[in-house]
Amino acid sequence: METVLSAGQAAPGFSLSDQNGNTVKLSDFKGRRLLLYFYPKADTPGCTTQSCAVRDARQDMKKLKVDVLGLSPDSPADQKKFDVKFSLGFPLLADIDHSVAEAYGVWGDKTNYGKTYKGIIRSSFLIDERGKVQRAWYKVKPEETVPKAKEALEELARTGA
Repeated sequence: METVLSAGQAAPGFSLSDQNGNTVKLSDFKGRRLLLYFYPKADTPGCTTQSCAVRDARQDMKKLKVDVLGLSPDSPADQKKFDVKFSLGFPLLADIDHSVAEAYGVWGDKTNYGKTYKGIIRSSFLIDERGKVQRAWYKVKPEETVPKAKEALEELARTGA
């Protein structure tokens, strides 16, 4: 991971297809907060845990005026299968060439069974209404994405940020 984003930096822009073939851009969320989370592969245990937790928190996020997007290097067709299987109901973006993952600093070396390869390092970002990073969580555990976001949102509400 060469790029590491931190609070106050502009979130890298993107324009990607979601599971329904719609083009989704960061600029579409201007004026709203966004929880953007990166996951390695659709319909794998950790990614399912993470995505279902986000799905289950969507109403809370909506009340807090936070939109959610998931992103992985899977194809739109694979994202669609994942969405349908687990009734996720929010955009899952296909970053097939991993250029957005690289821009956010979440594409890097991973090790599995002693083999090193490149892939998504599970991470999430809270982006404010102006497109600035408010919080960045690298190497987040699947079950921590939602609690960390809620905790940050509560803190930001208390401090008026």
